[in-house]
Amino acid sequence: MDLGDWSRILLARVRRQFPVLAAATLVAVLALAGGVTPLFVAASWFLILLSLLLGAAEKAEAEPVATVEPIPVEVDPLPAITAAFGALDWPVILLSADATVLFQNRSAEKAFGQVPEGVHLSARLRSPGILDMVRETIATGQPTQIEHSERLPSERVYILRIAPVDLGATEGFGSPQRLFALAFRDISELRNIDRMRSDFVANASHELRTPLASLRGFIETLQGPAKGDVKAHDRFLGIMLEQANRMSRLVDDLLSLSRLELKAHIAPDQTVDLVPVINHVRDALLPLAQELGVDVKLHLPEAKAEVLGDRDELVQVFENLIENACKYGQEGKQVDVYVRAEPASAVEVSVVDYGPGIPAEHVPRITERFYRVSVADSRSKKGTGLGLAIVKHILTRHRARLIVKSELGKGTDFTVRF
Repeated sequence: MDLGDWSRILLARVRRQFPVLAAATLVAVLALAGGVTPLFVAASWFLILLSLLLGAAEKAEAEPVATVEPIPVEVDPLPAITAAFGALDWPVILLSADATVLFQNRSAEKAFGQVPEGVHLSARLRSPGILDMVRETIATGQPTQIEHSERLPSERVYILRIAPVDLGATEGFGSPQRLFALAFRDISELRNIDRMRSDFVANASHELRTPLASLRGFIETLQGPAKGDVKAHDRFLGIMLEQANRMSRLVDDLLSLSRLELKAHIAPDQTVDLVPVINHVRDALLPLAQELGVDVKLHLPEAKAEVLGDRDELVQVFENLIENACKYGQEGKQVDVYVRAEPASAVEVSVVDYGPGIPAEHVPRITERFYRVSVADSRSKKGTGLGLAIVKHILTRHRARLIVKSELGKGTDFTVRF
């Protein structure tokens, strides 16, 4: 309240206190005429002024105090929402009402690649099931979820759930905003564990049945008819040792395959030069090649042949391929290994044998677990049927391809392309 307000209140009080002012004027006249003492005049004026001031204060308290209305402030809710989604380790994509991408967190960028803002969801995720689910939720406003599988670059399984984000009537945006959060929950590990458990039971029981039956038969024979036959003991114990070694190799390969499957989606990030890797593998397999009468020749570039990979796993890949070439291409007496590393192009390693070759109908299936072109031939060469399956899983983790070319009577070419 300013000075002008106080003046108006004082004038109003003066009008209401006119009788008091008249009495004060009369006292002043009498004082000038000498009818009253100066002390009486001073006391009278003091009482009059005090009455006027108290009246003005009561008036001011009676008047309502003006309040200041708050100025509306425009608030954008998107930064808070995107900050919350960005802290999650699940892939999350925020969509508008027309299914365009408004935001994706780092987990979504890592899993599916970066999607520019304002681009329709179908530019990145083209699965009809996902797009139908998104359309349904946008139309009905009800949460929906489905199970979705990705096969490239590695097989992944997700539970997708989309739900509306209710922002209400937000200042600065007019009508309530309609946003939708699309979340991905990775259940690949659970699916892999379930599949590995069932595969292990089915395949291991099948593969272990034969050696176990042999061991049981020989043990029963040694305990019965051949109990005192020393020559039979030596022969049967040798066969039993071979069957036990076969079971040991089978279990080792199954465990190796299980470990590879668990980390198949994690790409290696180390730089490995394939030239010394191939030299190391050739040296390790030299005794086997000499025993089989096979000459392993290397054709290596002068420069490095570097790829992103895990050295131990790559050694396992080329050991398997060169060992198979020596065993199954033994008739050709020679195995050629080519390493090609041209600048700005893919790195390739080819293992070529000159044996009997693989029939065309078997080529697409040779990387399946326990698949054999010839069961008798594979077992006679101490194979488990899991070698090429292990190779396939390692190369999948390395984002590489295995290309098989074979011609009956001329040999087989296994090419690994990074």
